[in-house]
Amino acid sequence: MNMHLLVGTLGLVSGFLSGLLGIGGGIVMAPLLLYVPPWLGLPAFSMREVAGLTIIQGLTACLSGVLVHRKFHFVSGRLAAWMGSTIFVAALTGGAAADRIANQLLLAVFAILALAAAVLILVPTAEDSERPNVEQVTFSRLRAVTIAGGVGFLGGLVGQGGSFILIPLMTSFLQIPTRIAIGSNLAIILLSSLAAFLGKALTGQILWSLVPALVLAVVPATFAGGQLSRRLPVGKLRLLLAVCIAVAAIRISLSALTFCLE
Repeated sequence: MNMHLLVGTLGLVSGFLSGLLGIGGGIVMAPLLLYVPPWLGLPAFSMREVAGLTIIQGLTACLSGVLVHRKFHFVSGRLAAWMGSTIFVAALTGGAAADRIANQLLLAVFAILALAAAVLILVPTAEDSERPNVEQVTFSRLRAVTIAGGVGFLGGLVGQGGSFILIPLMTSFLQIPTRIAIGSNLAIILLSSLAAFLGKALTGQILWSLVPALVLAVVPATFAGGQLSRRLPVGKLRLLLAVCIAVAAIRISLSALTFCLE
C-alpha cells in the first residue's frame, strides 16, 4: 500500500465519523496517522506533518458536514455564530498563554473534563427530539459564550481542539437537541479550523502532495456519515459520542502520563 492510498483510507474513516457525530477529525485522524503507517511498514509521519494533515481533514470535514447537516435543518446559525467566534478568540488566547502553566496538569484537567462529557452525553434531556425544529431553538447567550470560552481557552493551553466536548455541554447546559448540537458543532469549529489551516499553510507544515487524496476521501465520507446520522436514533448517536469522547479522554490521559514520566 502506498502512502496516498493509506491517507485516503484513513480519511474515509475519520470523515465518516465527522459527518456522523459532528466531531472534528483530530481525535480520530491524528492517532491513525501516527500509528498506522509504521504498523504497515511505511515511513512514519512527524508530529508536524500529522498536525498539518489533521487540519486539512478537519477543515474539509467541517465544510462538508455543515453542508449536509444544514440540508436537514440541523445547524443553528445563531448558536454557531456566538460559540464559534468565542471559541476562536479563546483558543488563540489559551495558545498564547500555554508556556506559563504546567502542561501535564492541564492535560489531566482536560482529560477529566472529557470523561465528564462522556457521561453527560448519556444523560437524556427533556428538550431532545428525533426531529427537532431549528427555528424553535433558544439558548442562553451567556452560557453559550461561557462554555465556548472555557473549552476554547483550555484547549488552546494544551494544544487540543476540544470540539468533541462541546456537544455534551450544549445538550446538557444549553438544552440544545442532539441532532442540532451535532450539526452546529461542525459550524462552530469551522472558523478555528480555517485559522489553524492558514497558520499551518503559511509556515510550510502541510504535505501538499497528500492533500488531494485526503480531500477526495473525506468529502464523500463526511456526506455519507451525515446521511446516516439523520437516520440513526438519537439514543444511538449519544452512545457513539460517549464512546468516542471516552477514547479521546483516555488518549489525553496517556499524554499527560507521558509528560509526567519524562
